[in-house]
Amino acid sequence: MQLTDLTGLTGLTARQLLDGYRTGGFGPVEATRAALERAALIQPEVNAFVRLTEEDALAQAAQSAERWRRGEPKGLVDGVPVTVKDILLMRGHPTLRGSRTISPAGSWDEDAPSVARLREHGAVFIGKTTTPEYGWKGVTDSPLSGITRNPYDPSRTAGGSSGGSAAAVALGAGPLSLGTDGGGSVRIPAAFCGIFALKPTYGRVPLYPASAFGTLSHVGPMTRDAADAALLLDVIGTPDARDWSALGPAPGPFTAGLSGGVRGLRVAFSPTLGGQVAVRPGVAAAVRRAVSELAGLGAYVEEADPDFSDPVEAFHALWFAGAARVIQRFSPEQRESLDPGLREICGQGARLSALEYLAAVDVRMDLGRRMGLFHERYDLLVTPTLPLTAFEAGAEVPKNSGFRRWTGWTPFTYPFNLTQQPAATVPVGVDEDGLPVGLQLVAARHRDDLVLRAAHALYEAGAASLPPVGAVVV
Repeated sequence: MQLTDLTGLTGLTARQLLDGYRTGGFGPVEATRAALERAALIQPEVNAFVRLTEEDALAQAAQSAERWRRGEPKGLVDGVPVTVKDILLMRGHPTLRGSRTISPAGSWDEDAPSVARLREHGAVFIGKTTTPEYGWKGVTDSPLSGITRNPYDPSRTAGGSSGGSAAAVALGAGPLSLGTDGGGSVRIPAAFCGIFALKPTYGRVPLYPASAFGTLSHVGPMTRDAADAALLLDVIGTPDARDWSALGPAPGPFTAGLSGGVRGLRVAFSPTLGGQVAVRPGVAAAVRRAVSELAGLGAYVEEADPDFSDPVEAFHALWFAGAARVIQRFSPEQRESLDPGLREICGQGARLSALEYLAAVDVRMDLGRRMGLFHERYDLLVTPTLPLTAFEAGAEVPKNSGFRRWTGWTPFTYPFNLTQQPAATVPVGVDEDGLPVGLQLVAARHRDDLVLRAAHALYEAGAASLPPVGAVVV
């Protein structure tokens, strides 16, 4: 059978599932069974999961069904099937981070903050999703779990590092997923797989244990649309004492601000970051159509470029040093088992001096200053999420691209990890090969509400949607 569309419970958003629970049309057990069946069905071809937690999930769903029967739901997402990237701790199950260097033995008795908040709100955890080793690159393959493939063409990559989460959401294996983003890692795979993802302002979603990549790494929602992401952010975007850098409570529910529209917003459209990026024609055309839609909805749109040159060397210094820290205490045997690309950047990171690292911090601070001033003039910056669509699976960079590292083809994403700004990707069509194209929305720090509001406006106008999936044979 060819999966040409998502129908039934697996095609519903989290909000639609919750509406069904409230009205009694169906319950959490049926929705969880459907998500688990879909996950098992797609796994052989797409490889989105490292682990399905069927027994636990069905027990959680049964408890949720009883709460709904009594009219006493536990929280905002009670009974909704959720997946978690295998970077984040989930109580009762190993978190192996795509690596053979971590033993599955152990108590595994703690949830990451975002997972804990979901558990408190009654979410049903159906499994852990794939990641490259320690989330180090923009595609998803690892020595531990192999290659994760694209729902639209399994010969191509799902992107990364939250590739398993993106493929799972795109193919109906749960409407909500938790990903992490240190240089684009929720936005890259979401763009390649045709879903929505948000990298919130740094600290909005607490992170524990702290990432070796420091304050580059964010936790973010990966969903079927912007409204579901706002719902998920309302759940996970609350303080946790284990993260010293977490922000205080949000000023109000993100779901409450979705309907404000874009009329009157000042939008800067930068199609190539001032000529710094070569963008594929099919990507450029789809993004420009969506930008025209924003103008049609009442936003003041003009082409304008942020005032910065490519900060890739500074990003590399911070990223490679973080990778070196990950393996600092590894044995020679453990190092030998690593992804060769990860081992290479760890060597580069270990050779950096403290002064070189601090010079990269200086670049970061200046970039943040420049973007702060930019957002005094513009509420939103719009760019393509990526300059290309999904390329061959199992490769860090496209064939014959001339790029050495994954950062060569992600110039629109990693700058905004350096600045800690909220940034989202919205699916705005497909290219000539039928592969999804993403548009990126960026706002000033702490203005996650504006990003979600503009994205929701595109969905409401029909300019953003999950394209039909027709490539995966199950």
